[in-house]
Amino acid sequence: MSQIQSRVTPITKLTAVSSDPSMSGRVYSLTAADHAMELHSAAVVMYYNENPFGSFILDPMRESLSRVLSLYPTVTGRLTRSENGNWAVKANDAGVRVTMTKVGTTLDEWLRSADSAEERNLAPFEEMPENPYIWSPFRIQINEFEGGGVAIGVSFTHLTADPTSATFLLKAWADAHRGEPVSPPIFTRPSIGDGEQIPNTAMKSTSFYANKSKTWPQNQPASTTKMASATFKFSNSTINQWLSKTEHHCPNATPFDLLAALFWKQVLQIKGLSQNELNHSLSICTDLRTSFQSSQRFYFGNALLFSELSVSSKDMEQWDLGEIVGLIHSHLEKLDGEDEIRTAMEWLESRKEKGGKYAAPFKMYGPELTCVSMEHMGVKLSYATKFVRNSKAVHVSYNVGNCEGDGLIVVMASNEEGVARNVMVMLPEREMAELCKDEAVLRFNPTVILGGRLV
Repeated sequence: MSQIQSRVTPITKLTAVSSDPSMSGRVYSLTAADHAMELHSAAVVMYYNENPFGSFILDPMRESLSRVLSLYPTVTGRLTRSENGNWAVKANDAGVRVTMTKVGTTLDEWLRSADSAEERNLAPFEEMPENPYIWSPFRIQINEFEGGGVAIGVSFTHLTADPTSATFLLKAWADAHRGEPVSPPIFTRPSIGDGEQIPNTAMKSTSFYANKSKTWPQNQPASTTKMASATFKFSNSTINQWLSKTEHHCPNATPFDLLAALFWKQVLQIKGLSQNELNHSLSICTDLRTSFQSSQRFYFGNALLFSELSVSSKDMEQWDLGEIVGLIHSHLEKLDGEDEIRTAMEWLESRKEKGGKYAAPFKMYGPELTCVSMEHMGVKLSYATKFVRNSKAVHVSYNVGNCEGDGLIVVMASNEEGVARNVMVMLPEREMAELCKDEAVLRFNPTVILGGRLV
């Protein structure tokens, strides 16, 4: 029996349903942005020192979850096909699968010793079956550690939602449990294009989607590269110190600009990419909700924008960290415009076959190095998810499935608040081991968790 199986043991499985069933039979069509994410799954895991659950089968936690699920019909529903062959969710109140487990170690020891494969057992990815009509697209898992800690995991197909949406769900559940008011999510995506105009492929994000669709081979076999990951925790004092050092290059740099630049540069050095390559590229994923009106920012679905940033091999070798920070900051500033967002969404909408069916999806996270910004989440969402008043999570993980390739970097908020950040990095195993010893990264004095035997 493997270490993973011996440390996470399922105890009980059940189905949680809405306390107030939604209108049976309503169908929620999935957008072009949803369909683009079909090849991926995702998960959110929130770790707490205090277990708020007791016996979940009879506990108020189950009652509060049922009340919240009444507001989330696409979570309790099931996938179906619309007349044109596109995916939709039928609100049939079939419920959400909930699993309770016991973890054979303490929370602190888990964060020190678990690796990425073990953490996936706290919110397991389940590949969407060919006919998913009775399959639960969302799964909740409650994992109880020795000594009283708990990890609450939600895993789901990326086709129906993004990690921000899953965080909305968890926070609504926590608020309901504490007796706080809960705002319902929005399921109708704000209009940003009718798909009838010819998209401008000169735009940064649109050209990224167009190029990726041409180069991504359909029916590509699964990668055999063994991936590993670790999470680097950077303090407020460290981030402030390094932002000051790069200020002359980019006075308005964000923690994301700084950390994306650091890991991009160091990962490229570890990979030892040939100088014969004219350019090195980084795929950057940002959230669109900050571009929506305030009343629409609780949109439940996929609201991600991907773009590509390239730099010449010569510049990457010669530039210092501050110059790369400035490059990333400038790239993101140019993306933050209505025309950029609209044309990207119009391009996705334009990928339709005769009859209106969306073209086959392609891999969004990878195979090129991909960096995801969770800056929009901050501590007001991730670490404001409190099932017990004044008891915030000690750590929050965001994971993506089917992202094997050059690697994935996710920059997230920290429970320290302020400008402190956590960075989850996934790379081929050998490269990940080197990154954990990289001198440039270690100068930032990170605390490394969830790296298994690499740390």
